[in-house]
Amino acid sequence: MRIYETTFMSEARIFKALMHPLRIALLEALREGEQCVCQIEERLNMRQAYISQQLAVLRKAGIIADRRCGLNIFYRIAKPEVLDLIDLAHAMTGSAPFPALGEACAQGVTERDTDSGARTSAEEDAASACSRSKVHRFRR
Repeated sequence: MRIYETTFMSEARIFKALMHPLRIALLEALREGEQCVCQIEERLNMRQAYISQQLAVLRKAGIIADRRCGLNIFYRIAKPEVLDLIDLAHAMTGSAPFPALGEACAQGVTERDTDSGARTSAEEDAASACSRSKVHRFRR
């Protein structure tokens, strides 16, 4: 095995995970904070299964993390430095960043009480609103 194959393997994994346009769009969507899959699905207007496949690649590379709340899965960026890479790519190509999310699913950025592990009232409200949404109860 050549030295560059072992030395730069971690870096190559990150760049490989960023090689798909949808994965970059997912990271742009998560730039605003933790989001439920239903929010991402509505924002990107794509099927949940396809989005989940791409999220799994980003999670496996360690770029994003997830947490389950009942039937809902919330994603967040685990390595915020990746946003600097995306910003550099925007600057290099002259492309515009993804537009802001707005009010797709009545979800918001949530904060966790790290000492007790208990959910905050904002998390409770977000999980409740998302679980009541039509997107979650009636899959296409």
